[in-house]
Amino acid sequence: MRLIYNSIILLLFINIQAFSQNIQSPSEFLGYEIGTQFSRHSQVIDYFDYVSNKLPENVIMEKYGKTYERRPLYLAYISSKENIKNIDLIRKNNLSNAGVIKKEINSSINKDIAIVWLSYNVHGNESSSTEASMKTLYLLLTKNSNLLDNTIVIIDPCINPDGRDRYANWYNQTVTIPYNTNSKSREHDEPWPGGRANHYLYDLNRDWAWITQTESKSRLKIYNKWLPHVHVDYHEQGIDNPYYFAPAVEPYHEIISKWQRDFQKEIGKNNAKYFDQNGWLYFTKETFDLLYPSYGDTYPTYLGAIGMTYEKAGGGVAGLGILNSENKVLTLVDRVNHHTTTGISTVE
Repeated sequence: MRLIYNSIILLLFINIQAFSQNIQSPSEFLGYEIGTQFSRHSQVIDYFDYVSNKLPENVIMEKYGKTYERRPLYLAYISSKENIKNIDLIRKNNLSNAGVIKKEINSSINKDIAIVWLSYNVHGNESSSTEASMKTLYLLLTKNSNLLDNTIVIIDPCINPDGRDRYANWYNQTVTIPYNTNSKSREHDEPWPGGRANHYLYDLNRDWAWITQTESKSRLKIYNKWLPHVHVDYHEQGIDNPYYFAPAVEPYHEIISKWQRDFQKEIGKNNAKYFDQNGWLYFTKETFDLLYPSYGDTYPTYLGAIGMTYEKAGGGVAGLGILNSENKVLTLVDRVNHHTTTGISTVE
């Protein structure tokens, strides 16, 4: 029995090592530690492209549109070799199960493949999540590759590249070296119009249902072809707030099923497990409702998914590091690590 156990552990180790040796980490590729600079959109896409070229059997990149300022919009599909080979059949099986298409389910394909969609940086100056998307991609393919056997993970590294680059470019031009944690310093005073909105200063997290902006139109065409089981919308909030993850605050809209409510709790418990292990503060069920239909958590929820918002302290005021009201420094490194942790935990 011990021999079998040791053999399994060895195989898992070899599998992880094989992935690790094939790809560089984001920090190795970019030449700086993630969280010590704000990466521009082109750098993020370069890293995703690099990984997909290195591991084409596990990662597919799909350009699904471009912004008003002509920045490309990409999705990354991450899974096991077998799932990537059958990815379109898995997608169609899911739509058949959901009653969206009338098609025989392919019995030769594993029907128990979870589809998890992670959306980052819909608000451009809530910028830690795009940095986290790169770490999440790397960890899914190295230390957590076992999760991909029964899961397809879809990552949108940046929903709002125009807003993100508006913020990142301003901050990179303004920051002192080393950065200043005093909230009164120039690098914590983002000028109008800020990076939150897109080119037309439209809040893309109010546009999921109304689909007025080109980013939303492009994204929803692809989203509705997949109808993932789980969707996470990554955000940031005030610098004094603990991390927020589901379950959401009551009341819920009556259309939301008991199963959706219960599964939010299960995912929340798993997130809490890792936050407790690290001694990180968090809260649930106090804010962030599931009523307005055009948020990144409610639109997926109303289509049957487990739709959730995750919020970390930060935003445009935070920069690389800022002193909060408790006299503690909130760093971009910490913000990235917390978002990365919930990403992996949610897939798990």
